[in-house]
Amino acid sequence: MAAQATPPHDAVTASATQTPPATTPAPADPAPADPTPTGPAQAGPAHAPIGRIPVVDVFPVAEAGRFPAKAVVGEAFPVRATVFREGHDAVAATAVLIDPEGRVHSTAPMVDVAPGLDRYEARLQPDRTGRWSFRVEGWSDPFATWAHDAAIKVEAGIDVELMLAEGARLLSRAADRTGEDAMSAHGAATLREAVDALRDTHRFPGERLAWALSPHVRQALAREPLRDLVSASPDYPLVVDRPLALTGSWYELFPRSHGAWWDDRAQEWRSGTLRTAAEQIPRIAAMGFDVLYLTPIHPIGLTNRKGRNNSLGALPGDPGSPYAIGSADGGHDAIEPSLGTFDDFDAFVARARDHGMEVALDIALQCSPDHPWVAEHPEWFTTRVDGSIAYAENPPKKYQDIYPLNFDNDPDGLAREIRRVLQVWIDHGVTLFRVDNPHTKPLDFWQWLLADVARDHPEVVFLSEAFTRPAMMQTLAKVGFHQSYTYFTWRHTKEEVAEYLAEVSGDQGAWMRPAFWPTTHDILPPYLQGAGGQAWAIRAVLAALGSPTWGIYSGYELLENVPRPGADEQIDNEKYEFRPRDWSVADHLGIASLLGRLNQIRREHPALQQLRNLRLHPTSDDATVAFSRHLAAEHSPTGRASTVVTIVSLDPWNTREGVVELDLTAFGLPAGRPVRAHDVLRDEHYEWGSSVFVRIDPAERPAHVVALEHP
Repeated sequence: MAAQATPPHDAVTASATQTPPATTPAPADPAPADPTPTGPAQAGPAHAPIGRIPVVDVFPVAEAGRFPAKAVVGEAFPVRATVFREGHDAVAATAVLIDPEGRVHSTAPMVDVAPGLDRYEARLQPDRTGRWSFRVEGWSDPFATWAHDAAIKVEAGIDVELMLAEGARLLSRAADRTGEDAMSAHGAATLREAVDALRDTHRFPGERLAWALSPHVRQALAREPLRDLVSASPDYPLVVDRPLALTGSWYELFPRSHGAWWDDRAQEWRSGTLRTAAEQIPRIAAMGFDVLYLTPIHPIGLTNRKGRNNSLGALPGDPGSPYAIGSADGGHDAIEPSLGTFDDFDAFVARARDHGMEVALDIALQCSPDHPWVAEHPEWFTTRVDGSIAYAENPPKKYQDIYPLNFDNDPDGLAREIRRVLQVWIDHGVTLFRVDNPHTKPLDFWQWLLADVARDHPEVVFLSEAFTRPAMMQTLAKVGFHQSYTYFTWRHTKEEVAEYLAEVSGDQGAWMRPAFWPTTHDILPPYLQGAGGQAWAIRAVLAALGSPTWGIYSGYELLENVPRPGADEQIDNEKYEFRPRDWSVADHLGIASLLGRLNQIRREHPALQQLRNLRLHPTSDDATVAFSRHLAAEHSPTGRASTVVTIVSLDPWNTREGVVELDLTAFGLPAGRPVRAHDVLRDEHYEWGSSVFVRIDPAERPAHVVALEHP
């Protein structure tokens, strides 16, 4: 049954209650789309007077809260703000996480991360999906103010008894709080002991003061601070998704190639099917992948069908590009007959689930000239002055077998139909969509569509294949895409890799979750062209450990490294022909076992399942990159800290050696004594200090992947 949807008209701010023309009867009074766990946020918070303790430049906030920040269940995401006040009294700040019901879920004390600049940071950790919010509360810290002044004055002999008396009064006030702000019995008892000490004139003043400034008192007030003049920022929106929206490993395949065979009698290839493709599921699952991603499986047009390597003339038996969607057999809501039926698709999804994988489907919003929409809805395409429909072009590239969609003439009708199509596949078990070229469709369409799907199916994840300008990539993420392809594929030098790792794991990670792909079915980067297994292993390590989400295109295990002349793509591109493969060869090349080991390591170490916890480390060699991911014990699902250091040489031909500098204190480890280090890629054990000498021979190993042991 078609989903009843209410797409927007022309603007991002269009009312969600507008009802488009319908090709089927619509409800008499369609309800407005409710806010959804993964949809766009409500309007930004109203302006309010600045508080007594100003809280400004809150992060992560986009356009005053117009777009929600993102997190997933269990992710410790950073919150920052600038907090200050007039004069010299001490201030502090608290980050507050608010659950979907509007209740305070948790708070976290913020740490001054830029002394002298008044910049504070903490991490918050939601525990379920939904539309959350957060705020920052600035406050005057009377204890810190008194402690600073008393330490100076008592040592100098100035106003000694006065300072001690003021301290006693202050700690008494803190201990005697009532209501929601009341201290625990243990904390109050600790402060009252300090009060007694401050008032004990039989002791030396220094001893009395030391009691009040003891670690026990400081810890009690750190846990339950005395907060004066509390000033809160507005509440800012936060969308919390399921973990697969941030962390997962994808495996891409063309179902028709798996089981394809040469028909000697007809002298042409015969297509594999969904049933024969399903035979690959155990092999893929054995490598530890989470998502099985299928390129389009819809009927393929005959008009202007492309032949091998994107040639203009298809030969008998050439299957055409699966991205030229639509024929007399149907469109985006149908299955290419040579692949099978919906029963076959359902069996494929079920078998994938039995092996612990979910199925993603490629959504390419474009049509073959034979697509039913062309005849039924010519207004959904661009008609030239001569009456012909314009095919897709990206000069000098031409795609004569594809008509792009035009959202200008009937945006409501087109949006409703696309929503109906997605529902067809969701009803058949698809839980993730890889969206082809979303940057060529309107942003207000995506904002509405993704919110509408999320309202009914918050578990569904959308991956944006937008290899385009940064502003478009990041805004697609802000309007609702859960993940995005990235420029990682083209970052190869030490400087490029380090800079990009820092970029994607930094502030933009509050909205755009990166997916690292070493290759795709369209891209064979220069680094891998003609390269041996060492280069492919290096890129796999960087992709798998550089981002929580990564993926490979089928054939990576076989080092398919020959480019089409003049293009950064493989020769004999699978988009235009069948590519049956001999997977037994992969066992000898060793890449498949490496992929499996990387996926296992990612599962075993919680730090690798986070995005915004990456730290780069200096190296003395100009081809060696070192980075770590650290998760504190209080944020780890195991209750123990998790730290993994990756050291990889980008030189696939020569042995490299040098020194890596580690800041062990940043991991909560002592800097003055050796730390036990376990290379989980090779199962080797070392003792490491702050300076580590490493030697990487690419013929023996692609990298060091080292878990540091915490006491």
